[in-house]
Amino acid sequence: MLTVLVDYDSGNLHSAEKAFQRMAVETGASTVLVTSRPEDVARADRIVLPGDGAFPACRKALGSYGGLFEAISEAVTTRARPFLGICVGMQMMASWGREYEDTRGFDWIPGEVVKITPADPSLKVPHMGWNDLVIDHPHPVLAGVKTGDHAYFVHSYHFRVADPAHRLAHCDYAGDITAIIGRDTMVGMQFHPEKSQALGLRLIGNFLQWSP
Repeated sequence: MLTVLVDYDSGNLHSAEKAFQRMAVETGASTVLVTSRPEDVARADRIVLPGDGAFPACRKALGSYGGLFEAISEAVTTRARPFLGICVGMQMMASWGREYEDTRGFDWIPGEVVKITPADPSLKVPHMGWNDLVIDHPHPVLAGVKTGDHAYFVHSYHFRVADPAHRLAHCDYAGDITAIIGRDTMVGMQFHPEKSQALGLRLIGNFLQWSP
């Protein structure tokens, strides 16, 4: 089984690669490959799209690699390959990103990405650090994960889903912040599982073993 981590120059993939390789060994999930080649994505059994930075810049960077997004879209939406978006990689699954300028997302999960506006003005943006998850809906990728488990967040914008059924988990930062989304063979995590210690490794292992 081949798991591809998509490299499009929008984030440091070193820690993510190490975490996925570790869990691939532990789960018997075979090969993890970091690549920007559409032909590698086309043969992948699972696809992981990370992302750090601003939504418009990440969307533009992904589109600048000829055929890369098209290969991802065909694999996920046509051939139903399991997909995991991380941080901005999750946000780009939305219909729209509202960061700096209106930018079209993949429109895989209806909704928009908007600036975090805590009800308590003393809370700083970006939302940075550890926060407890609240599980909204069960999902195979959440096996063994419970409300109160904590994950590591670094972001200023969050995903406002159009359909509450697509929000699998959230956290509280003077208001609800979407933490995990999903539908069909797609999941997304706003936090960084590769930086979330035992919880993150469990989520990565679950994704590598997920058979939708």
